[in-house]
Amino acid sequence: MIEVKNIYKSFENKDVLKNISKVFNKGETNLIIGRSGSGKTVLLKSIVGLHEVDSGHIFYDDRDFTSMGIKLRKKLRQEMGMVFQGGALFDSLTVEENVRFPLDMFSTLTTAEKQKQVNFCLERVNIRDANTLYPSEISGGMQKRVAIARAIVLNPKYLFCDEPNSGLDPETSMVIDELIHSITVDLKITTIINTHDMNSVMEIGDNILFISEGEMCWEGNRKEILHSTNQKLQEFVFANKQYQRIRDDKIKQ
Repeated sequence: MIEVKNIYKSFENKDVLKNISKVFNKGETNLIIGRSGSGKTVLLKSIVGLHEVDSGHIFYDDRDFTSMGIKLRKKLRQEMGMVFQGGALFDSLTVEENVRFPLDMFSTLTTAEKQKQVNFCLERVNIRDANTLYPSEISGGMQKRVAIARAIVLNPKYLFCDEPNSGLDPETSMVIDELIHSITVDLKITTIINTHDMNSVMEIGDNILFISEGEMCWEGNRKEILHSTNQKLQEFVFANKQYQRIRDDKIKQ
């Protein structure tokens, strides 16, 4: 579980986050949504420590991340996994070497133990017989799955995903969504996803935070979002006619 309490963040005297408080639950896909420039990316980066907040607190379970020194933060980061927007695989490393990279950096496992963990994670994301291939030799969807395998190879308690479906076709995006959700539930990870993909919201939005102009504007789940009367939320989610049809179909079910 991750909790943010009364978070404020500004850049050059411009308030970007204004009194954000939210609990992100363990074993659920927690989504942060909002328009470009709403503050959702700043919030995610603040949670992982890439930005220092001006005030407020960020708790990882009962540990106050905001008050930690460098050594304690470094130790806590070993409990985190990160899926970057573009996948961020190393072009010069094979699939297997990319997944093994965190183990080489942070673990004391033997070579055989590392190999076993790498194979387990690749199988978990449904990748087989691709260990020796390079990122340029696999599809965009497979690259994202390799990135997920790398993110979970250290058995993290916390998983962060920044626009995991960026650049993917709708069908592949659904596969990635289902994969992240199943891993979250099966491994009981606290997962936070920064996204603007409304299909993701409708399919895996267990716990959703909508940010508008740096403020917490709405929270709920994928079922509640269909019936929300929040005007800003409605304008954001259902501006596209395709999503209006998705809402209508979901309500009928």
